Amino acid sequence: MNIRSKLPYIQSHIFSYMTGLANQYGAINLSQGFPNFEPSAALENFVAQALKENTAQYAPMPGLPLLREEIARKIYNTFEVTVNPDTEITIGCGATEMIFNTIAAFVWPGDEVIIIEPGYDCYRPAIDVVGGKTVVYQMPAPQFKIDWEEFASCITGKTKLIIISTPNNPTGSVMTANDMAELTKLVKGTEIIILSDEVYEHMVFDGATHESPLKYPELRERTVSVYSFGKTLHTTGWRVGYAIAPPELTTEIRKVHQNNTFSVAHPLQKAIALYLNQSDEYLQLPTFYEAKRNLFREAMAGSKFNLLPCEGSYFQLADYSAITDEDDFSFCERLIKEYGVAAIPVSRLYTSHKDDKLVRFCFAKTDETLLAAAEKLYQL
Repeated sequence: MNIRSKLPYIQSHIFSYMTGLANQYGAINLSQGFPNFEPSAALENFVAQALKENTAQYAPMPGLPLLREEIARKIYNTFEVTVNPDTEITIGCGATEMIFNTIAAFVWPGDEVIIIEPGYDCYRPAIDVVGGKTVVYQMPAPQFKIDWEEFASCITGKTKLIIISTPNNPTGSVMTANDMAELTKLVKGTEIIILSDEVYEHMVFDGATHESPLKYPELRERTVSVYSFGKTLHTTGWRVGYAIAPPELTTEIRKVHQNNTFSVAHPLQKAIALYLNQSDEYLQLPTFYEAKRNLFREAMAGSKFNLLPCEGSYFQLADYSAITDEDDFSFCERLIKEYGVAAIPVSRLYTSHKDDKLVRFCFAKTDETLLAAAEKLYQL
């Protein structure tokens, strides 16, 4: 058969490849972004409880009402913003599904979508699948901040969607209140929709505050904000995320969701709802992950790696140019094979594969793992 691929540039997934190579060589995996520790025992107990409570059949398509109510309470506690659990919250199979659903719901062939790079690598494929045109804005290294005058030049009459991410994966940079003000100016009076990827919302450090478009009325009316219980509750394998959007946007997103996954695992939704009703442990995440960031940075101090600032997320970028002139992909392969530590080459998170000689380490690991990895990296 003569198959014409919609995604001809995708050969292998960089996260799967580096994790597979790490497993093959028995390396410490600081590449793929998942914790190597267990979630709360109380949460796991709620899963066991939920499995016995008539949860073997489909949950409602928009998500379990109990969970949507707990999310609404969580949003109010976090942002002091009221959302309607019936008309503004949809539970999806991870944040990635909700990102795809949003793009599929609103982007028509020929529409332009602005993405910010380096960034999560699911945005462009989703745009391409539905026939949209990706417009890339590159944040300059090593600060990785948005120059809004330059960004404005990306907007045309065909711009349908702008995708933002804060805290950003992989750079760890965060958007500020000023960034939100500048974004508000750019989209005022337009039909542009904002897709806000906020899966690392509770990982903002050094006393800073997470800035969500939900907090800004002029942005909220045009924004789909996407979140991940996988990141917040250390349960990436459960694949439970959610989107918050005004009712008119939610209606269209649910049409895609209904014909995509329809609904998410019923017992997991119920367990998370029960857990949120009794625990606000997620509020401790900034302190928890800031300590891990500091531990890793202190352990790497004096090495030949130059660690860039990390304002949020659970990723640390490192400049290795003092070690070798190798391209970042080759360097990451050698890190695994010769030194026993896996990282992600940041060039693979650019459409252009721009190589700034940077690698991404994930510090969502036990302290013992981080110290062991730092000891190995010190050998370079």
